[in-house]
Amino acid sequence: MTMLRRVLIIAGEASGDLHGAGVVRELKRRQPRLDVYGIGGDNMRREGMDLVFHIAGLAFMGFAEVLKNLSTIKKVEKKMEGLLESRRPDVVVLIDYPGFNLRFARRVKQRRIPVLYYISPQVWAWNMRRVKKMKRCVDSMKVVFPFEVDIYRNEGIDVEFVGHPLVESLKAPCLKEEFFRRHGLDPRMRLLGLFPGSRMQEIENILPVMLDAAEEIRRTHDVQIAVGVAPNLGAESVRTYLRRYPWVVALEHATYDLMRWADAAIVTSGTATLETGWFGTPMAVVYKTSPVTFFIGRLLVDVPYIGLVNIVAGKKVVPEFIQHDLTAEHLVEAIAKILDDPGYAESVRRELRAIREKLGGPGASARVVDGIFALAEVV
Repeated sequence: MTMLRRVLIIAGEASGDLHGAGVVRELKRRQPRLDVYGIGGDNMRREGMDLVFHIAGLAFMGFAEVLKNLSTIKKVEKKMEGLLESRRPDVVVLIDYPGFNLRFARRVKQRRIPVLYYISPQVWAWNMRRVKKMKRCVDSMKVVFPFEVDIYRNEGIDVEFVGHPLVESLKAPCLKEEFFRRHGLDPRMRLLGLFPGSRMQEIENILPVMLDAAEEIRRTHDVQIAVGVAPNLGAESVRTYLRRYPWVVALEHATYDLMRWADAAIVTSGTATLETGWFGTPMAVVYKTSPVTFFIGRLLVDVPYIGLVNIVAGKKVVPEFIQHDLTAEHLVEAIAKILDDPGYAESVRRELRAIREKLGGPGASARVVDGIFALAEVV
């Protein structure tokens, strides 16, 4: 029997840290003395992972931003490559973060270390040719959307649909009355939730437009506004932007409560759209990046939608406003439709409930850990 001694995990973003925490927790449950180390965030550290690098210094978004921070990325790559020798893992687990992880996977395979990839790069959006390259450096794919299975199976890559980890990581929201009381909100008024993202670049590009729209909506509707602050950024990340809007409440460590009890939401594209959709809250999906990144992205991306909630549904369930279409006027119109048309809002909630069924049941982390032990030939 081969003993599993060390597992290296790389999760370079906030969502990867959240989902990676479940994997670390399950690994430690099965083998408490296992050495788990790598790149992650506070969630993974709390579960017992030794952080070599924290995601706070690595959340670069877009082509232009990566180029600006190339020297930092190279230093991290060199350090992690050195650990493949000095602290040789039995298995390497890569979570999303494809720009870094797929390059690193090649270095891992050169050393004949098994690679498990959890949460697939969005090859169906960016570059299907990337799948052929992945075959050479990935031993096992654990995917979170059912439609991803055939993409890898057709290339002869070992693949398993494990279900989406948000199913197990979503915390049950507190009661509505308690939520409103705890945060000084008026239970008699409707609530608009703003979710500007988990990277400072997203806050800078998107939150000002969200706030301008919220101000106009507040003029015409009896509604209160709250911002869900990403836990990896903290309230300081939005405080400067809220000075002009003293009536906006910034909420820390209450993201899922806000998603659940908001009557409408404006959500930055990413996992947050699925999370908001899980709670059945009608929303508008938004995104904006640097002009250079957007230009290159338009050349490469080949999907009709950007929001995961629409991609999983296979149709436009909620409106999307990307780059030049992201204006306060467009957001006001979209949110007013949710607030003013109960029939429309209910139809969106019905479509969102259907999406829940496509994400599978709980147990994603356990299935990933089963795969880790299988790669290490642990019986």
